Order: sequence, then C-alpha cells, then structure tokens
Amino acid sequence: MDNIFQSLESVIGQIGGWIWGLPMIVLLVGTGLFLTIALRGLQFRKLGHALYLGLIKRKEEGDLPGDISHFQALMTALSATVGTGNIAGVATAITVGGPGALFWMWVTGLVGMATKYAEAVLAVKYRVKDKNGNMCGGPMYYISRGLGWKKTAKAFALFGAVAAFGAGNLVQSNSVAAVVNANFGIPTILTGFLLMLATGAVILGGIKSIGRITGFLVPIMIVFYVLGALAILLFNIGQVPAALALVFESAFNPTAASGGFLGAGVMQALRMGVARGIFSNESGLGTAPIAAAAAKTKHPVTQALISMTQTFIDTIVVCSMTGLVIILTGTWTSGKTGAALTSIAFQTGMPGNWGGLIVAFGLILFAYSTIVGWSYYGEKSIEYLLGERSVMPYRIVFAAVVWVGATMKLSLVWGLSDVFNGLMAFPNLVGLVALSPVIVSETRKYFASDLESSVATGDKCKVQG
Repeated sequence: MDNIFQSLESVIGQIGGWIWGLPMIVLLVGTGLFLTIALRGLQFRKLGHALYLGLIKRKEEGDLPGDISHFQALMTALSATVGTGNIAGVATAITVGGPGALFWMWVTGLVGMATKYAEAVLAVKYRVKDKNGNMCGGPMYYISRGLGWKKTAKAFALFGAVAAFGAGNLVQSNSVAAVVNANFGIPTILTGFLLMLATGAVILGGIKSIGRITGFLVPIMIVFYVLGALAILLFNIGQVPAALALVFESAFNPTAASGGFLGAGVMQALRMGVARGIFSNESGLGTAPIAAAAAKTKHPVTQALISMTQTFIDTIVVCSMTGLVIILTGTWTSGKTGAALTSIAFQTGMPGNWGGLIVAFGLILFAYSTIVGWSYYGEKSIEYLLGERSVMPYRIVFAAVVWVGATMKLSLVWGLSDVFNGLMAFPNLVGLVALSPVIVSETRKYFASDLESSVATGDKCKVQG
C-alpha cells in the first residue's frame, strides 16, 4: 500500500510540476502585464484612492445590491490569501531561489494587482442573485454569462470545489494542529476537533457570518504579525539597507552557495519568486472575485479598486515583512526551510522567545482564516454546479473535513492542491483576456462619469484624483 501511495504521489507531483511549469507562469505574469498596459497602470495611479475606499471609507451609503460591505469583502478575500504561504511559502522561495526571489515576488504582486482588479470588475458586472437572495459571482459566472462558455465555467467550478478541500482546508488544519502540538503540547486530534467547531460556527451562517468574523479577525492578525516583523527590522535598522541591496543584486545575479544554502541562478530566483508570489496572493487563480461579487457596491469598478489592494497587502506588505526578516537575520543560509526557517529568523531577530510565538500565533490565525475564506469559495462553486440545496450539506462536510486534516498525512494532498489550483487558473486567465475589452470599457465609463460628476458638483479634490 505504501508503494502505491508513493507512486501516486510521484505521478501527482509530476503533473503538478507540468501544470505549474514555465508556460503557466508566463500566462499568469503575462496576463497581469497585458492588463497593466490595457488599463494604463491603473494599479499604480489609483492605489492611494483604492486604499482609502477599502480601509478608511470601508462601505458605501444607501441600500445597495450585495450581501456584505466593501471592507468585509476585502477581508474575506484577504482571509483566504494571507495564510501559510506568507510564512512558509516566502521562506521556501528564499531557501531555493535566494534573496532575489523576494524581488520577483514583488514584481508578481505589482502586475497581479491589475489581474485582481480585472477579476473583480467582471465578478460584480456578471453576478446574479440565487433563489435565497444571495449574490453569486466569480469566474464561473463571467465565463458563462460573458463568453457563453458554459462547459468551461462548470469545469472551473468543479476545480474550485475540489481545491477548497485541499489548499483551503486539509493543508491549513494540519498546519494549525502541528504548530499547536509543537508549541503547547496539545494533541492534534483535540486541536482538529476544536478547529472544526470554530469553523462550523462561522461558515454555517453563510457569507454574512464569514464577513463579520473576517472583518474583525483579519485586520488584527495582519497588524499583529506586521508589527512583530517591523520591531525586528527596527532592532536591526542598520542592516536593512544591506538586506535590500542583496535582494536587488540577487534578482539579477547568481547567488553563491553559503552555509546551508546551495546556491541559485537568476532563473531559479525568478521561478521561485513568481511561483510563491502567485500561490500567496492568488492573483489570476479566480478565487478572490467570488468574494468581491458579494460586496454592496454601486459600480463594478468601485469594488475592483478595493479588491486590488488585497494583492498589495498580501505580497508587498506581509510577504515583504517575512522575507526581509529572513534575509536581514542571515538565517536564510541555515539550511532550514518553510515555517521552521521563518520561526528561527524571528527568534534570532527578537529577544527571548517572542519571535517564535509571533510566528506560531501568526500561523494559527492565518491558517484558520484561510479555512473560513476558502469555505465560501468552495460553497459558491458547488452551488453553481448543483444548486442552492447543495450549500448547507457542503458547509457541514467542509467543517467535518477540518478535523480529518488535523490528523492525517498530507503529502498527497499538497500535490493534488497544486494540480487543482492550476486547473482553476487556466480557464480564469483565458476568460480575463477574452473579456479584457469589457474590463477596459467599464473602467473608462466609471472614471468618465466620476469626472463629470466632480465637475458638476465642484469637487476639485475628486477631479484632481
């Protein structure tokens, strides 16, 4: 039996490696570059305004279509992306690709903001209400309603429903159980049971319950983790310039072997940075627009501006904190990888055991929030395939699987998650490119009407913005 599983893992690993090979990376980054050019760098020009809408204004006034506020939709999407990838994924990228991998993560994040913006525009434009009055949207809807590709839309929904159990459930609950056991000695079966109850208590209430919890939990966990990392950077402020210089230098020059680091070429740094960046922020994967479609908003572009800040916060802020701490402390040459490397880096940079506790609690909160966020993605995918009656059974099964994931061996699940995530990305990216004229048109209409409204009311600040 062990030989069968090993053979199956090997086959799944090869398939995953093929799916996430150079062609997929080129398609993902290429789509982001294409949309960046088509939208004339909108993610850079409007970033300040987008952050204001999402984090300060937070919601629109009036009785608008949608289930949750702008802010809650953003936090729900962030809950799914700010996960173990921000802690373990960044560490793995640097371990294999060297410090230069962090630079390519930044590049992936910056172009990925345009992709995330485009996904949200289409999600809101083509969303529909189900029989229970809840909003439904995402790639399956804009592929089917915008392009008429119903079979492709169903394929995306199937991949999404399956992927939610892997990357969004089993992997995350297993990570939480392992961290809790290592740091506090609590048995994994007990952690899994409690995590199942905590998950069920939130997701059984639907998107409004998820929105309330993520709106409260996600800002706290991100601020907690980022402040811990910033404290380390401030303790070692004199070394920050050298760490940044190493990132830029290693992005364009081979990195020599040192200590436990085996050395890396430029292509290796690029490949690992792009791959881990995409896994972290999910730009192009097609998940975040499912949450964006639930937002109360007057116009697709309003929510799209807010949605693109998700990639900025995830990659440019949170991943940068992890990467800089690892590089600055010099632990990237220790031979460790994954969450273990990040934990050692934080312990090295901060007196006492506070650094290790920050990573431990950060990983627990990040993983739990990912479970909650992905549950909604899977729910909407299964609803598209089987109808509204399938939603509650899916929620119950999803919560139960959390307990299973805490106690099982997950090497095969990791491989399957990679495969189904890649299968989700392909139809979504093709749909984005095919519908790019709609994205550009909606954007131009929005800013043209926004400008006209500003002139009519004499709002000079708005005209200048």
